[in-house]
Amino acid sequence: VLAILANLPMGIPAAASFKRYHMEHHKFQGEDVVDVDIPTEFEGWFFRTALRKVLWCFLQPAFYSLRPLAVSPKEPTRWEFINIACTIAFDLMIVHVWGISGLLYLVLGTLFGMGLHPVAGHFIAEHYVMNEGQETYSYYGPLNWLTFNVGYHNEHHDFANISGKHLPTVRKVAAEYYDEMPHYHSWIKVIWDYIVDDGISPYSRVKRVTMENEEIEALRARGGLVK
Repeated sequence: VLAILANLPMGIPAAASFKRYHMEHHKFQGEDVVDVDIPTEFEGWFFRTALRKVLWCFLQPAFYSLRPLAVSPKEPTRWEFINIACTIAFDLMIVHVWGISGLLYLVLGTLFGMGLHPVAGHFIAEHYVMNEGQETYSYYGPLNWLTFNVGYHNEHHDFANISGKHLPTVRKVAAEYYDEMPHYHSWIKVIWDYIVDDGISPYSRVKRVTMENEEIEALRARGGLVK
């Protein structure tokens, strides 16, 4: 319920579906077909040059939202219908009070904020392999103050049930581990390096195939890890 309330200012329903896919990302990180955070073959093939990678950054909201529907579609659940209904009701209230411009402000703000924007650097920073052999990275810069510590990504994957508020404490008590791992202090630099470095592209992800087709089909048949 709290996630749906937090989702309302985005203007686009996302919370309920995101939870289902995100839990699988944690459980099966990098698993082909199951982890929809992995870019598609088309993305890796097409967005190879600097200009195309700039376009990819702009289009990231589309890929982030539509990729799951193409790679691993799921039957909508009750919570997704509730999420959609609440978002539509909120959007109608915004239009009634502030007009269509108010709704456009929210929706376009969401799309631009997930595109070529400093905060959107976390989408790249989290799992794109910038250092050989390391799959997940944390960011320890000031934008964590605005993003509920989403930059503490290694800590988040190690202790997924700990809230963002306490992730800096996790780093503090285990500093001998986290401080020695490669990490970032600037999401802007992450975006810049991703665009200008010819050796980095949507293919720069760890992709694994460890599950049998029967296991994947069984997971899909029961609606995923979370319904």
